[in-house]
Amino acid sequence: MTVIVVLAEPPRPGLVLPDLAETSPLTETEAATFYTAMLKDICTAVKRSGGELLVNYRTDDDIPDEFVTDTPSEAAVRTVVTDALGGTDEVRFEPQVGSTFSARAGNTVTHLLDEEAEHSVAVVRPNVPQLGRTHIDSAAMKLRSSPVVLGPSTEGRTFFSGFRDPIDFTDAYDEPEVETLAAKADDAELGVDYMPMLPVVETGADLATLVPILRSRVKSERVVPEHTTTFVFEEGLRVESNDGVLELVRD
Repeated sequence: MTVIVVLAEPPRPGLVLPDLAETSPLTETEAATFYTAMLKDICTAVKRSGGELLVNYRTDDDIPDEFVTDTPSEAAVRTVVTDALGGTDEVRFEPQVGSTFSARAGNTVTHLLDEEAEHSVAVVRPNVPQLGRTHIDSAAMKLRSSPVVLGPSTEGRTFFSGFRDPIDFTDAYDEPEVETLAAKADDAELGVDYMPMLPVVETGADLATLVPILRSRVKSERVVPEHTTTFVFEEGLRVESNDGVLELVRD
């Protein structure tokens, strides 16, 4: 069984998806609501898969003071996961440890592989709503024969990074992530396999890529991430052509 580590932050306006609020029609509050929807969908996908869900939350001590509230970070994240799954009895929650994303991901992966003797561990962020059960199970199968499995996204980013053996995680997620991670695997003499590309959402351009896909799949009656798709339709988000330029707009 692969442990799927979801590195999550409390969905507070301005803290999560700040670039999305700056480059799209969404406000900071709406971007936080959208982040919540994606976090629910990724946790649901992991629970439906053969993987074990571990939610690695960012602690209040690691969050800028202006984003700390009376509700503890762990409690805020637990509430989202509970709403998505109906409970958290089978979900592990652990605090993130480290000053950078590379350090936080690396500390968790290395601990699980070396100290808890897990067979394989994968890191995902809650910003890839199309990552579904079949993708996760397929990646777990790949990890049986390949020490490292990467899920590439646009602009050299990754939506999934799975490991059967640790690498040197120092600056491992430096841009372009997919190339840096592959180089780290090569340095450790570990083979790499890949998943099909999926879009991640951090900016308005990313959201403009996702929205038509979701609308198309709804029209075709195909599987979609429930919470993310509901947000898109309730907010009236769509992409239209304006003098030959595709723009993200809302009704």
